[in-house]
Amino acid sequence: MKFTVQQIAETLGGVIEGNPEISVNTLSKIEEGTEGSLSFLANKLYTPYIYTTLASAVIVNKDFVAEQPIKTTLIRVEDAYSAFAKLLEFYNQVKLNKTGISQLAFISLYAEIGENNYIGEFAFIGENVKLGKNVKIYPQVYVGDNSVIGDNTTIFPGAKLYSDTIIGKNCIIHAGVVLGADGFGFAPQADNVYNKVAQIGNVIIEDNVEIGANTSIDRATLGSTIIKKGVKLDNQIQIGHNVVVGENTVIVSQTGIAGSTKIGKNCMIAGQVGIVGHISIADNVKIGAQSGINTSVKKEGAALLGSPAHDVGEYRKTLVHFRNLSKLVARIEELERKLKEKE
Repeated sequence: MKFTVQQIAETLGGVIEGNPEISVNTLSKIEEGTEGSLSFLANKLYTPYIYTTLASAVIVNKDFVAEQPIKTTLIRVEDAYSAFAKLLEFYNQVKLNKTGISQLAFISLYAEIGENNYIGEFAFIGENVKLGKNVKIYPQVYVGDNSVIGDNTTIFPGAKLYSDTIIGKNCIIHAGVVLGADGFGFAPQADNVYNKVAQIGNVIIEDNVEIGANTSIDRATLGSTIIKKGVKLDNQIQIGHNVVVGENTVIVSQTGIAGSTKIGKNCMIAGQVGIVGHISIADNVKIGAQSGINTSVKKEGAALLGSPAHDVGEYRKTLVHFRNLSKLVARIEELERKLKEKE
């Protein structure tokens, strides 16, 4: 892709200082700029690089004042960071704008395929699958029987959707995601043998959800495991059977959520959090990294930390005492020694 500075400035509503006919064909960090690249300056810490960068053009704030001569062409905008983010989104859309169905893909005769879709090499589309419009299925994706995928959803290479999975509109499913594998259900027997409990439910992903690479969401034993609209899941998360994650909740990598737990909307759950099963977490709750949640959180807006997790303010006070524990032990031992001497 190649664009002139004039075209970019018109897109961003910016003012050009320099040559408007210069062409750019890639985006770069300002400190790593090369000829033909477009960069931006939003953080003052990076200001020195604007005098040395080899980028052909740089987006800057309107109020930027140069203190040295600048060789690169400038595009002045209200907010350089937001403008560059807009370009990144545009660039990504163009780069990922694939269409067409590969002859090497397998599509069941009983599948319904919408308009303007992309289905890559060695993708598998099972019986009674329904794909909406503008769906992108990258190579080696498996879509099991009776699954439904809504308009404008993208599924990246190697993702596996077991049967009966339902995905809404405008979702992004990254590489290696597994949706609808069996929940971890086993019935212990008298002879210490565990008999598998059939998992006959499904997974429902609502609109505008993004799921990071290698995340696994188990199908329900009965009913559905549900990820509600607007949820953002990081890489390598495990979500157990019959879990419900509320709207616009964000969960960071390596978090594990056991079966039948209900998480409210607008929650923020940091990395490596462990959550036991069959509990509920209220709306707007924030849980710090590596916390352990072993009971329901009923207070909306609670901020928790630690394992077992408790109020973040109390946790920090406890941590101060813990760091002084060796000193406190030494003081107690000294007091005990003095008492013995008096005796």
